[in-house]
Amino acid sequence: MQDLKLTAVFLKVPEGYVAFVEELPGANTQGATLDEARTNLQEAVALTLEANREVAGAFPRT
Repeated sequence: MQDLKLTAVFLKVPEGYVAFVEELPGANTQGATLDEARTNLQEAVALTLEANREVAGAFPRT
């Protein structure tokens, strides 16, 4: 399996940073610092992928 490469976007806002992944709807977060936003985004990606796998597993395969 190839490594999964995603596009992380970090935007500076007055409160700190917002972050999201372009290719993965639902993977978004924020942080007071860029490092915090990066860490939070890694967790958001992992949780979003886990949730998507659970939903996909709920459907019978044909």
